Amino acid sequence: MASRMNKEYILSRLSEEYPNTDAVVCRIAELRSRLIRAQPTIHVISDIHGEYKKLRHIVNNGSGSLRFLVDRLFKDELSEDEKNRLLNLVYYPREAFSILTAAIASPEHLSEFVAGVFSQQIVLLRSLSGKYSMEEVREVFPPEVAESFFQIVYGLESSQKSFLEKALAQEYVRYRKAGDLIRLTSHAIRNLLIGELIIAGDFGDRGERIDKVIDFVQKQGNVSITWGNHEGPWIAACLGHDASIATVLRISLRYGRTEQLEEGYGIPLAPLERLVEECYGEDPAARFACKSATDREALLVARMQKAISVLQFKLEGQIIEGRPEYQMGDRSLLKQIDYSAAEVTIDGTVYPLEDSLFPTVDPDNPLTLHPAEQACIESFRAAFLQSSKLWEHMHYVARRGSMYLSRGEVLIFHACVPVDSEGSFLSFEVDGKARSGRELFDALNTVVARAFRDPVEADLDLIWYLWCGPISPWFGKDKMCTFEGYFLADAEVKKETKNAYFKLIHEKDFCQKVLKEFGIESDKGLIVNGHVPVKIEQGESPVKKSGLAVTIDGAFSEAYGDKGYTLVLDSESIYLAQHHHFQSIEEVIRSGEDIIPEVIPVRDFTAPRSYADTQQGSLMQSEIAILEELVTAYRTNALPQRFRGAEN
Repeated sequence: MASRMNKEYILSRLSEEYPNTDAVVCRIAELRSRLIRAQPTIHVISDIHGEYKKLRHIVNNGSGSLRFLVDRLFKDELSEDEKNRLLNLVYYPREAFSILTAAIASPEHLSEFVAGVFSQQIVLLRSLSGKYSMEEVREVFPPEVAESFFQIVYGLESSQKSFLEKALAQEYVRYRKAGDLIRLTSHAIRNLLIGELIIAGDFGDRGERIDKVIDFVQKQGNVSITWGNHEGPWIAACLGHDASIATVLRISLRYGRTEQLEEGYGIPLAPLERLVEECYGEDPAARFACKSATDREALLVARMQKAISVLQFKLEGQIIEGRPEYQMGDRSLLKQIDYSAAEVTIDGTVYPLEDSLFPTVDPDNPLTLHPAEQACIESFRAAFLQSSKLWEHMHYVARRGSMYLSRGEVLIFHACVPVDSEGSFLSFEVDGKARSGRELFDALNTVVARAFRDPVEADLDLIWYLWCGPISPWFGKDKMCTFEGYFLADAEVKKETKNAYFKLIHEKDFCQKVLKEFGIESDKGLIVNGHVPVKIEQGESPVKKSGLAVTIDGAFSEAYGDKGYTLVLDSESIYLAQHHHFQSIEEVIRSGEDIIPEVIPVRDFTAPRSYADTQQGSLMQSEIAILEELVTAYRTNALPQRFRGAEN
């Protein structure tokens, strides 16, 4: 009974938008026409790690696909220099226009230049718009020029289109806004070039500015996110979680990325400088040297890094003691130190400490905060909670994100599905229930969303666990050896063992098991994860031996290797675009030094993929089904039809 009433209610509400059979039939026809259209291109990028300049270029050039399109459309019409000029004006319209027009003195020549470039841009717009409905194309056009662009692409005869193109160029030059026309058109091209941008985790850390990465991503048209472990500390920190705040501070100092805190999020480092002055003023902190140059004096930064590291280890130890269900007792290493002998016991083995100065640690109560540490973390907690920009960014990442995504037969997540050596899904307790596989991912989705509504300690601790816990789908290792890296010389004790998932994805049966667990029952399914950099220089392939799994972490960050991959899901194929070092915007414009990726085929489709093969297509099919029921309701007079004007 309830189901019938719900259906009647849905049909009644739909009838308000489609008041008669003609309106419904037209909508069904529109949806069916979209189902057979080629699917828009999806670009998947992971492990950006703060490299906002490189990310901007790769997104602007469509992971190299825009160059391929220009080569195809203007093969015999433009020289290589002219193609580069057009590409630069699409990639960086503001900067390129300023450089390329600096020597053009007369308005007539400028008008001719703008008209020529604008005409070429329109050719790109028309080509790219073929994958979209007119409604979708109109939505991505900048509102200032939407109607004119729509007329040029769709609404006018050829001669009229040409006239409007020239008239727009002339008027924009006349009113000294020519650069704006090029910029607005470039923006529309880039919006059509990438139908959906998926960031598969790890926005920040190591690279320059997580804040600028998220600023840029927010400006893109259609963005989806799967969270990675490096999102964990930032999300929990913005909600006031002390251990995560300390982690964010430590990593920012380790890589010399303090501008993202001070300039980007308005979080001053003065509380940490006070802690250093009070407690670490004589500490050489030799093992805590910053990995990049900073404006601060090197020794001060090293001491700051050591001070926040010790504070982090204390706060983490408190969580570990309070959450025995995490089974991380062996990672509370401050409690395993013999301070008089300057030794630490790890997994039953005693190791000498390379640095035995712990001015804020009470050997009898090693996890208790020193008064100066307590004041420091309280100051930072207030600063993190008061940063509206940080809240906006992390709320965006949480709102647009999830533990996993599926696009057709492609399953995307950041790191792994935790399994044992036999490939059985490992369980972890969430909300009082042991969960594994997809159920674990779904439960963690709920935790992250809930934390933003009501940031209770248990949920924030769990988000911290996802950063470094042994059964975390974001982390995928047995331990995080931060303490060992700072304080021990033995290389063996610093090794982090990857979850068996990363070995098993070379096996077809295992990949099919994972795909089936997440609702993809197909021999042609594909698992996509990042997190673990592909060792390209050692001959490792991103495409696993099973043929059903791909790793797209190609060491995007300069600190990791300065390469990187985009996985491109196109209507005709799936391929990897392998990137390399990006110099600068100026270098691209002046010398044409583009990031031209090496293309690695992953899969070719026997027939082009259409909207019908996508998740969006499944939603369209569902809409068609309910609309057909509305037609039946009209034909049987279960619902009255409404018409405007006379019914003749």
